[in-house]
Amino acid sequence: MVVTVKTNSGTFLDTFRIVKNEFIQNKVIAHRGAWKNTGATENSIGALNQAIALGCEGSEFDVHMSADSVLFVNHDPHFQGISIAKSPAEQLSQLKLTNGENLPTLKNYLQTGIGQNKTRLILEIKASELGKASSLALTQKVVALVEQLRAQAWVDYISFDYDVCKKLMQLAPYARVAYLNGDKTPAALAQENFFGLDYHFNVMKKNPAWIKEAQQNKLTVNVWTVNDKTMMQDLLKENVDFITTNEPEMLLQLLSGKE
Repeated sequence: MVVTVKTNSGTFLDTFRIVKNEFIQNKVIAHRGAWKNTGATENSIGALNQAIALGCEGSEFDVHMSADSVLFVNHDPHFQGISIAKSPAEQLSQLKLTNGENLPTLKNYLQTGIGQNKTRLILEIKASELGKASSLALTQKVVALVEQLRAQAWVDYISFDYDVCKKLMQLAPYARVAYLNGDKTPAALAQENFFGLDYHFNVMKKNPAWIKEAQQNKLTVNVWTVNDKTMMQDLLKENVDFITTNEPEMLLQLLSGKE
């Protein structure tokens, strides 16, 4: 389906895949997939599949770009001592995760994710070690690939880099973009048309009024990385939209009343 979007920056045409909306809404975001209690490796396709099998609302993962502009899923800028940004894709594609998978490309990761319609893909764009220009180039490549695969309905975006977030909203006005760094008030984010804030639990502890302020400004609230049961319970009482955790099983049990 082709959609026309009119924004302050102009008019955009984009092609979307029609998907039956059966996405889960249970607040559970598996941090780097479901890996801690499953035997999968974090940020692996196996960890994504485990998060899907558990029934998580979302599975978070991190993206970097190789020297020849191929996108890879990994948390750190280096893997096994090798700089992703300074290495060619051919070399990176041969590297093995601890579960035996090859270091996943974003293309393969997304192709797995869009094979279902239950769990959203929470894509974090990491700041490039090569600087701001490389981070923005990475952002452009990510959006282009998501649109090429027509994966827009599955993908939400997050980043610590405010300029990356702004670039995302410019390139993809339809996108759900949340900011990670914790240095902007909910009102400031709402003014810039963010989808939500996605802040560390310590930031929210220091600013307890921000949850209500975000809700009043129609922003979603995601808190990371919450692995403590009592903290999960407290955040659920505050009716946050999402909780990012390394313990999705624990949070799912709390939500089901079995914990």
